[in-house]
Amino acid sequence: MVDFKVVVSDKKAGRAYNIEASGAAASGFVGKKIGDEVDGAPLGLAGYTLQISGGSDKTGIAARKDLPGVGRRRILLSEGFGFHPELDGERRRKTIRGSEITQDFVQINTIVMAYGAQTLEEIFGKPEEEAAAEE
Repeated sequence: MVDFKVVVSDKKAGRAYNIEASGAAASGFVGKKIGDEVDGAPLGLAGYTLQISGGSDKTGIAARKDLPGVGRRRILLSEGFGFHPELDGERRRKTIRGSEITQDFVQINTIVMAYGAQTLEEIFGKPEEEAAAEE
């Protein structure tokens, strides 16, 4: 069975929430690509639409939107996601994963595109730090 950690980023509130997805909820992500939109209902987010913004596999190798396919590749990078040069003109060969979600992924990053009736804070509750600070 496929298990993913789905990170849901809420840009309005400036927060991110973690969801453990397994079974049917996780299989809904397999075969999708970075940039695709998925329904949040299988994750318990009724009415929400989520856009896949990235992810990483079991060894921590990040996925890149502009790299088609499913496997890992060693590509020469000069800038952008996956490599941040320290010197002008620096290039480096890095291992990057393709943009299609497979069973090898462990974490999938998403952004909320459409909101449901309940806020995410109502669904997940307040973070422990804030709850302790209010008491």
